[in-house]
Amino acid sequence: MKLAVFDFDSTLMEGETLEFIAREYNMELPVKQITHDAMSGIIDFFESLTKRVALLKGAKEETVTEICANLPYTKGAKETISELKKMGYKVVCFSGGFETATIPAQRILEYDAQFSNILHFKNGEMTGFVGGEMMFSDSKGKMLRRLQLLLNVSEEETLTVGDGANDLSMFKYAGKRVAFCAKPILKAYANIIVNNKDLTEILNYL
Repeated sequence: MKLAVFDFDSTLMEGETLEFIAREYNMELPVKQITHDAMSGIIDFFESLTKRVALLKGAKEETVTEICANLPYTKGAKETISELKKMGYKVVCFSGGFETATIPAQRILEYDAQFSNILHFKNGEMTGFVGGEMMFSDSKGKMLRRLQLLLNVSEEETLTVGDGANDLSMFKYAGKRVAFCAKPILKAYANIIVNNKDLTEILNYL
């Protein structure tokens, strides 16, 4: 068995989930700036996540759910996952985003499992709070190590794909480290760089 781990926002999906939600509530600009700073490594991921979610307090659960179920997926995402599974990979999504987006995406893209965060809703609205498995800058690395031990998969048999600073921690434990249309901070630690927005290009390196 081999293991492939993909980031979700701006990797499997075209854009950032919170920015799609923020657009609906005229909050896209401040959310986008915080996202940029987090993915570039300027501010801590946990800090950026909690700030962005707090800005969207009051967003309707029904609206958020609908937006998350209709996100645009990156060219080649479904095909790449399918090919990796044929090659013996277990394919997993690690997202600093939210299960409201990664669970619908799992049904469409058919990855094997997802680990993400959870938006808190009360009385049908976002409370501005968030919890979950991917809250911190080192969360992806820690979860990857757990999966490797559980599945008895080595670093050499592990492929990771991401675009931003919060993907650095999982790069530490992977033999193949793909920076996909990524920020410079991640490219510096990658051994595979894909600058074209087509995930099938990854298959050329396997």
